[in-house]
Formats: sequence, structure tokens, C-alpha cells
Amino acid sequence: MFMHNKRLQYTVRVGATNPGLANLMLEQFGGPQGELAAAMRYFTQAVTEEDPGRKDMLYDIATEELSHLEIIGSIIAMLNRGAKGELAEGVDQQAELYRKLNGAGNDSHVTQILYGGGTPLVNSAGVPWTAAYIDTIGEPTADLRSNIAAEARAKLVYERLINVTDDAGIRDALGFLMTREVAHQKSFEKALYSITPNFPPGKMPPKEEYASVYFKMSHDGAVVNAPWNSGTGLSIETGEPAVDGGDGMASVELDAQQETALTAMAGRLRSDPDGDPPTGAELGSDTAAPGAGSK
Repeated sequence: MFMHNKRLQYTVRVGATNPGLANLMLEQFGGPQGELAAAMRYFTQAVTEEDPGRKDMLYDIATEELSHLEIIGSIIAMLNRGAKGELAEGVDQQAELYRKLNGAGNDSHVTQILYGGGTPLVNSAGVPWTAAYIDTIGEPTADLRSNIAAEARAKLVYERLINVTDDAGIRDALGFLMTREVAHQKSFEKALYSITPNFPPGKMPPKEEYASVYFKMSHDGAVVNAPWNSGTGLSIETGEPAVDGGDGMASVELDAQQETALTAMAGRLRSDPDGDPPTGAELGSDTAAPGAGSK
């Protein structure tokens, strides 16, 4: 059960309206790295989580992400608030409205013309939010790693949004949201490492002969030895086919009927390597055989 508190988790103070900036802020409202995506990712994981401690953590963070959705949505609403009434009441003349929509290089038609100064669940390019942003797979050791990466991506987007505005109040609120991404990363990492063993994800063991091999697939230049290819427990191999010792070809066992049908199809569709038939492009070209393309 959710209960709404009318006060925001963090106070939003917007110095001046700015529809163009509101458009950019939509990235964290309805975008793939945004707060709704985070809330739904952790909520769906929490519903099916069997560990009571992790279940509480996921519900807590999912609920906090909804509060963050309210914060970023409030920022967008405040940035659009001045234009909201003007649009609804048709205050501006056509040229003046166009100037506002495209002023200072900010194309703000997404929130202005399409949504009347509202806070739609779209990203900054107007692409609608989709559940495809949620990559939960139902295995905690995989999902927690995905959560850590999601929080890292969200932090970077907040950094970029902070850098596109000089509004002190907005920068302060975005700084809070950015910082909470760091806190959530810490919680998810602690939860991941509390599962022992946590690598590799899943239950089935890998094939040992390939699990610690780095295949060098680029053959130009010298090998750069680094932790990711020759660190503890890792070795470098060229990856020449076939690494399993076979011939590297694909094969399948067919029954007699399938074999007969396949042979017939291959014969019917066989190409003639010795032929050189004229093509439509050649027939219409000036460089074709004499008379080609002429009437």
C-alpha cells in the first residue's frame, strides 16, 4: 500500500521558467535512465524476491524512486508554469509564441504544443516511456548488477543536466537526485556481495576450458597485456576456429525424407557459375553491350 505525502522528499526551488530546459529534464522523467524506469525496475524485482532483506531494500528504493519522479516532475512543471496559462488562453501572437518555443536554441514544442506545458511520460526527444526499459530477468545476481549500472547511468545524466543550467535551485535539487543514485549503487553492491557465491550468475557452471580464456580476435598490432585479458586466472588465446578442435562447420542430422527434399531444393535453385546473364541495370546502361538500352 502506498500513501502520498503532499510534501516533496526534497524542496524544489526554480528561479525562472524555462520551457526549453523543461524539455531536457524530461529525460529523467520518462526516459530510459529516468526515475519511472528505476521505480518499475526495482518494484518488479521486489514483488518476486524471496529474500526478505533484499525484498525490503528493493521496495524501499522503488518507493524512493517514485518520490524522485515527483521531484523531477515538479521541476518540469515549475519550468513550464509560466507558459502553461499563456498557451491555454492564447495570450501570445503567432510570431511571439514561435519565438518562445524556439528561443535560445531550445526547441520546447514537446511540452508546449503537444502537452500544454504538462509533464508527459516521454523522454527529451518526445519518445513515449516504455516497459522495454525494464530489464529485470528474475535472477538477483544478474538483476543487482543491472541495477548498479542503471544507477550509474542515471547519475551521469543528472550530471549533464546540472551542467546545462545555471539556476541555483534546480542545480541543488538535481544534485540531491544525483547523490541518491550513488547511495543506491552502494546498497545494490552490498546486496550483491552479500550473496556468496554471486558469480557467475545462475546455477549452471561454465565450461571450464573456456571460462577463463580471453580470445584475441583482432590480429593487427601487438597484444596489450591488461587485467581484463591476462590478469589473475586469465589467459590469452588467438581464438582461431575452431577452438573446440572440430572443423568449425555447422551440421545437422536429417532423416531420409528431409535429405531428399533438401537435395531437390538445392538442385532446383543451383546457380550457374559459368553464365553471365545481362541484368536490368546493364540493359539500361550506356556502357552495356552494343544496342543495349537503344530503341
